[in-house]
Amino acid sequence: MAQSSKAPYRRVLYLGSGQAALGTVADVVPLKGLNRAFVAKGLVALRRRDNVGLTALMDVARLGGPPEPWHLGFILGPRINAGGRIGRATLGVDLLLADDPIECARIAAELDRLNRERQAIELATLAQAEAEAMAALGIEEKGAVVVTAAEGWHPGVVGLVAARLKERFGRPAFAIALGPGGIGTGSGRSIPGADLGSAVRQAVRDGLLLKGGGHAMAAGVTLRRDALGPFRAYLEDRFGAIVAAARRSDSLLVDGALTAGAANIETVASMARAGPFGAGNPEPVLALPGHHLAYVEEAGQSHLRARLRAGDGSALNVIAFRAAGQKLGAALLNNRGRAVHAAGSLAVDRWNGEQRVQLRLIDIAPAGG
Repeated sequence: MAQSSKAPYRRVLYLGSGQAALGTVADVVPLKGLNRAFVAKGLVALRRRDNVGLTALMDVARLGGPPEPWHLGFILGPRINAGGRIGRATLGVDLLLADDPIECARIAAELDRLNRERQAIELATLAQAEAEAMAALGIEEKGAVVVTAAEGWHPGVVGLVAARLKERFGRPAFAIALGPGGIGTGSGRSIPGADLGSAVRQAVRDGLLLKGGGHAMAAGVTLRRDALGPFRAYLEDRFGAIVAAARRSDSLLVDGALTAGAANIETVASMARAGPFGAGNPEPVLALPGHHLAYVEEAGQSHLRARLRAGDGSALNVIAFRAAGQKLGAALLNNRGRAVHAAGSLAVDRWNGEQRVQLRLIDIAPAGG
């Protein structure tokens, strides 16, 4: 009798821990203290494939190897969110609550389809938004903020586009979808030191925005089309000095240095003991100084693959996510065949039953000399 009463409890525990891990990582909650423990235990549950819905989602996403925190944030989370962004918001909940494998497979396939559709919409919108931002900032990229808006943009992707604009231009950024009647709804993303939520709330009080709110790093707004210019000017005035100081002091902090030959499975496993990594507990950033950039090629729609070779002949594969058409991608292509200093985080790439260590590239610079 005791065994039969414990079995359902164990099942509920594993179901809850996997969902808790997904929610914690996807919502960028700092992985400290109890949150970190939740994610660690949740990853164990996901590896045991105890949750039928999340198992179906992992399978449809072709997730190879044991789930890691970045899988939750970049592979599973976006598929769950795709339902709410451009489809039916209840799809994600239906998947997490269902326990019939056939029904879960059907819902997971639909979420995967919606995510691919979301990616296409996002890429098209981002291209328009980047062109508008570059025209506004000019060749020298002057200006403290990026505010983009257009008719026809899908409201479900403006937050993602704002995040990409923030990454691309290193400034607080807004993407706003203009709808009927000249009313726009949009999202903003910020950089450390520029409190976007406070600025938006003040803009509402000042009458620049119809509605708005958020926190330091992200905010949502509703405004009239004719308020775009005044809102942009307000943000420029509020954040000008902060953004200028942040850009002057912009630097990449490195935790250590190694060569391609030392980037092996044992090294990755050793560092993984300090995980799980994510917000509040970032992955170690490692530098590979003076390596030869042997080749660079495009991978997929927006990524670049490369290989670094050390002086002793050892080599390391490199992946630069979403780098095509960006400054990092241009730096890779322009330095092909040359000596570079590279920085990034190490990960295990699993493909066709094989395991290889790769560098997820963050930045490179010419080795000089």
